[in-house]
Amino acid sequence: MRRQARLFAITEFLRARKTGVTASVLAERFHVTLRTIYRDLDLLRSADLPLHSEQGRGGGYALDKHYSLPPINLSAREAAVMIAVCNHAVQMRLVPFAESLGQSLEKIRGALSASTQRELLSLMNELKFVGVPAANSLPPVRKAVEEAWFSQRALRVRYLKTDNNESARDVKIESILMERSLTLLSCVDINTGEKRQYRLDRFISASVL
Repeated sequence: MRRQARLFAITEFLRARKTGVTASVLAERFHVTLRTIYRDLDLLRSADLPLHSEQGRGGGYALDKHYSLPPINLSAREAAVMIAVCNHAVQMRLVPFAESLGQSLEKIRGALSASTQRELLSLMNELKFVGVPAANSLPPVRKAVEEAWFSQRALRVRYLKTDNNESARDVKIESILMERSLTLLSCVDINTGEKRQYRLDRFISASVL
């Protein structure tokens, strides 16, 4: 079994189990060495899979049961329309979470047959959208903002003020507003309690606390 197929099989095997499973059981199940299994588990973690280890009886490696949605049955037409609209959102930078959106689009495309992709997606290419692209922002900043937003954690940011001087804050995002060409983050300073709005495109750096 090739590594890519094995990684997928390990993920599905862990998701189907109600208790943790040890590395030795995984190695035996997939006919590889313990060293190979540990490398596979490290790769899954690096791909942001919520994999953790548990101690004690019934322990071992386990997967967060809520990391993915249950199967959803989309028709080919529904999938093609969703891909077209989401592609427009990525191209226009309408959402700050472009990486996650792009990954979900790849999964939807992968679920379509080759003939469907040729027929429907070529048709959807003739559907034109007109809009003003949002102001650009740094990919590492967008990634940190996404992680902070979905995990409801604080964010340490450096940004350019209107006078072009740099400033730093530890903030928590309360809401996100996408207005024309700007993405605006309404935040509260976790040290002072001050509330203010920041432009995402003026963030120089951001890291999750």
